[in-house]
Amino acid sequence: MRGHLSVETLGKAYRRYPSRWSRLAEWLSPGRPRHELHWVLRHIGFSVAPGESVGIIGRNGAGKSTLLKLITGTTQPSEGEVRVTGRVAALLELGMGFHSEFTGRENVAMTAQLSGVSAAEIAAAMPEIEAFAEIGHYIDEPLRTYSSGMQVRLGFSVATAFRPDILIVDEALAVGDLYFQHKCYARIRQFRADGMTLLFVSHDPGAIKSLCDRAILLDAGGIRADDRPDTVLDYYNALVAEQENAAVLAPGRLPSPDGGMRSGDRRAVLLGVTLYADESPARVARVGQPVRLSIRFRKEADVADLTVGFLIRDRLGNDVYGTNSWHLGGKQLREVPLGVTACLDCRIPALNLGPGSYSITVALHSDITHLEDNYDWWDKALVFEVVRGSESFFTGVAQLPGVEATVSVER
Repeated sequence: MRGHLSVETLGKAYRRYPSRWSRLAEWLSPGRPRHELHWVLRHIGFSVAPGESVGIIGRNGAGKSTLLKLITGTTQPSEGEVRVTGRVAALLELGMGFHSEFTGRENVAMTAQLSGVSAAEIAAAMPEIEAFAEIGHYIDEPLRTYSSGMQVRLGFSVATAFRPDILIVDEALAVGDLYFQHKCYARIRQFRADGMTLLFVSHDPGAIKSLCDRAILLDAGGIRADDRPDTVLDYYNALVAEQENAAVLAPGRLPSPDGGMRSGDRRAVLLGVTLYADESPARVARVGQPVRLSIRFRKEADVADLTVGFLIRDRLGNDVYGTNSWHLGGKQLREVPLGVTACLDCRIPALNLGPGSYSITVALHSDITHLEDNYDWWDKALVFEVVRGSESFFTGVAQLPGVEATVSVER
């Protein structure tokens, strides 16, 4: 079955020597090891089905790039194995596989030949590669004259010119300009529609959510989560908050069907979230209907500052709208007594969202963001539906009221 990828108990370790003389001593006396093993990855196991799109996320140093190098064979594992069926195209480190003194055209030919493409196929595809890269006469100039963005353009063009069964893309696309990023994502989406398997590393949550069916979170050399993109990204956000302010993750770790990830040090706690439509608790609202969001909370410690925020996301986890009491001028939160249940009511005059499923994330923190002092962050605290009302037909996640169309004839 072409396009299948399987990783079994994969691990990568590097030798760490206390001094340069220890390395020499071990070389002279092979029977006496003088190094320690530093494991970058260990016990990694997952599989990617043909046509599936999987995102790899994690903090810097989590082992993402090492994992991709092991999968592509540019680095050999210390343990475990990788099984790949079908042709693999990879865009990893910027300019990887290119020679700075060769022209772009020569680098294209060399890279394609190393991937098993015949000279006739390369010649036939060269016009399309040139057209997609859009680097003009630089195609016949040495690579050392290229900018980093031009190298990305050429690298992606040749990697995808001969449709692979599996495409592996690292963070390299972030170097390119926005116009070319849109071209790349459009081509990836087309390949996905044609049944290509994708392994994608990015720090961009929007790209992960829009391109991937699944996401894997790497942390400290192991797999921390493997689930839907929005679920794993919620967990990743909790880890980032934990790193920034030493907050303790709440029990449960991964979200359950009736609630999302929670993190925070609990100096203030969220007690519940209710959406009101027509002044009655509701899980369904009409497009444009007035609603009220009620967030109940309590101070457990005498915090110097307190902010209550909420964020509405669509069914894919994309941010739709968010704000907090700091931006809304809620200075009165400082006066909330310790240990007393309080409530912040946010009135929305018209819920101008498109029909579909949405979730609300709520948070208690100090100052503007939860990265300063995270007291309680609750993903998917409430899920609700928006249904059509009497408005004219539209598509998307937002309704723009008052849109009119007129026709004029130019003479």
